[in-house]
Amino acid sequence: MTPPQRRRRQPKQEPPPPPPPEVPEDGRGERPPERLYILTGEDNERAPIDLVTLIVARAEPPPSAAPEQSALLRICQAPLSVAEISAYLNLPISVVTVLLTELLTAELVQARAPVVRQAQADRSLLEAVMHGLQKL
Repeated sequence: MTPPQRRRRQPKQEPPPPPPPEVPEDGRGERPPERLYILTGEDNERAPIDLVTLIVARAEPPPSAAPEQSALLRICQAPLSVAEISAYLNLPISVVTVLLTELLTAELVQARAPVVRQAQADRSLLEAVMHGLQKL
């Protein structure tokens, strides 16, 4: 008796897979960002703001505000430094400075100097801590 012959299965002809969706150059699947000069408008004189200047919103965003300005006003309900704002909005410091200058001139935000700690601690505070530790 002869053993049965095995036949190879023919693969089914499937249509080729659709081409992958076109991914923008940033590789994150998001639409490409607007050019920074579109966000900032004309390059006028900037306010003297550094990275540690605290910014706090004084009003709600007006309907005419740009999306970036509205986002900036929403996150600044509590004081934030310029560096934190830049990180949260994922914008360069220079763009955030220009946006803040526009909001400062419109009096929608307030800029404050950071709180500076004393160079030396208060003697009475140190003595109170020392006495508290001795009582332990």
